[in-house]
Amino acid sequence: MKARAQAKFVRQSPYKVRRVLDLVRGLPVGEAADVLRLTRRAAAEPVAKALASAVANAEHNHALDADALIVAEAFADEGPTLRRYRPRARGRATRINKRTCHITIVVAEKNGEVS
Repeated sequence: MKARAQAKFVRQSPYKVRRVLDLVRGLPVGEAADVLRLTRRAAAEPVAKALASAVANAEHNHALDADALIVAEAFADEGPTLRRYRPRARGRATRINKRTCHITIVVAEKNGEVS
């Protein structure tokens, strides 16, 4: 049985979030939470919230034991980009892209199917 959670419109680029997700993919849930707590990247906070939400969904909706869960899938898709403009020399302007992402975390039972 699998349970998932999404954090949408996180104001951080997907490239930076993927670096944190690579640390926790495939780990048991308790160990993944410890890794996120000790990671000194800003993306660790929204990833930890999504992980906690996925574990809560597994416990509440599917009656799974939190100690028997692993992070089966973890990925960050690109969200909408906020476009801002910065004045430059000679009356020009350059575009500043403020990227967002959608974080998805899927937890599954250790002995169950894992994709």
